[in-house]
Formats: sequence, C-alpha cells, structure tokens
Amino acid sequence: MSKHDTRDFVKMHGLGNDFVIFDGREDGFRPSPRQAARVADRHFGVGCDQVITLEPSSTADLFMRIQNPDGSESGACGNATRCVAALVLDETGGDQLVIETLAGLLACTRLPDGRVTVDMGVPRLDWTEIPLARAMDSGDIDLQLADKAGHQLVAPVGVNMGNPHAVFFVADAEAIDLPDIGPRVEHNPLFPERVNVSVASLMSRAKDHTRIRVRVWERGAGITLACGSASCAVIVAATRRGLADGRATIVMDGGELELQWREDDTHVLMTGPTALVFRGAFPLGDTL
Repeated sequence: MSKHDTRDFVKMHGLGNDFVIFDGREDGFRPSPRQAARVADRHFGVGCDQVITLEPSSTADLFMRIQNPDGSESGACGNATRCVAALVLDETGGDQLVIETLAGLLACTRLPDGRVTVDMGVPRLDWTEIPLARAMDSGDIDLQLADKAGHQLVAPVGVNMGNPHAVFFVADAEAIDLPDIGPRVEHNPLFPERVNVSVASLMSRAKDHTRIRVRVWERGAGITLACGSASCAVIVAATRRGLADGRATIVMDGGELELQWREDDTHVLMTGPTALVFRGAFPLGDTL
C-alpha cells in the first residue's frame, strides 16, 4: 500500500457505540494495530469505539475482526455484531446470517421493525473462564474499592461473553465516578486479561419488565455510550443475584437494549437498533 492509498469504509453505530467497518472479504485486507488506532482516533482519524474488519469464513457467512482504539483485539462486541448483520443483510436481502468472531459463532436475525437480535452464546462463569487470577466464586468476586467521591463498590459479578466483564451493582449508577474506577478495575491484577467494567443499578422490577441502568468502561476503549456484551453480562449477573428473572431492558447512555437469558440458563439473546452514519475513504497508507 502506497502512502496515498485509501480504503473505503462504512461508519455505523448501535446506541451511539460507533464503528468503522472495512470489508476485507475479497482481498484479505486487515488493518495493522497502528492503522486501527489511527482510524479510531477522534481527532486525527475517523473516530470510533472499535474498528471492524469483515473477513471470509469457512464456517459462517463471514468473520468479524474487532480492534480497539489502542490497536488490541476484542473477542466479541454485540453492538458491532448487530451493525454488521444489518449491513450484510442489506446486501443479501435476507433476514438471517451467522457471523464468526474470536468468541465463536453468532446467529443474527433481523426483525420486521428493523432491529437485530443476536444470539450472543453461552456465558462463561467459572473463575478460570473469566479469567481471574485465583480461584473464587465469580458471582461474588473478592474486590472492594471506592471512587473519589467515596462511593463503595464491592463484590462484582464476573461474566465472560467472549470478553471478560466485571459487573458492580450499586444504588445509583449515575453517581459513580466511572473515569476513576474504570481503569483501576480494568488493570487490577485480579484480571490477567484486563476486564470491561459495568456499574448497574435497578430502576424497576417486574416480571418481563425489569429495567436496569448501566454505565460501561470498556477495556482498551474507555467509556462508551453502549456496550452489547456488557448488557449481556449485566442480565446474567442480575439474574444470578436475583435482581432479574432472565429478561430486562438495559438502559445505557446511548439508548436501550432488550436482553433475555433463556430460562434453561444457556444462550443470551440481545435485541436493539442499528444506524448507518456515513460512508467514506481513509488514507491508511499514511499509517504504515
């Protein structure tokens, strides 16, 4: 790639969780970590929470590679999965497809109202699967800290939804100093692969109508307006703690997602909207 070569992209978002999507299915293109970081930069690049590359797959309709703003890779991203599904289903005219990720195969269905449901798979709950640095109950992790305002955060629930999550249940998610506690928990030695951090508070509780307010700090990205895998982690954590009955509306900064953890405690289903922001081209050659 020469210095002045450009690469076409599509920018999309799910609840403000935004992505720059490249298509490498035909030519095998994959941005380097440095290129992905430059694209994601909101001052010198296009700006996004994650860079997504579509690649060929031998076991699914396509493979989706996810890179964070620091160039590192992520195993799963629910909002990106919905966006990619909507984009590809527009191409095919269909309403179902399967996307391969580092976390496994994700089945996607477009509903009549345009929203996309993604089967995010089976949550992994053993301490070795989160993973944690030592043996303990992942539903009651031995961790306690306070933010700068003195709010106590204790005993998060650990869930792996293709990437590791720690979910703290608090009285008021809005009050927590997330820029303070987010990086402290992300880089805590208890999480050898780092961790995504959610603070969640129960807004209302009723069968099939539970609402949970959630704010998220994503590893490698910081605070995002929404996080699909975090919403999945929250419904699993809330159900394990007896705060939900397997269904909930997850209210994030960018909007709402509908979550269901099936009654047989297997797959997590996530439903939400997607939006096309714009199409463009980026001079990736300048970042080699």
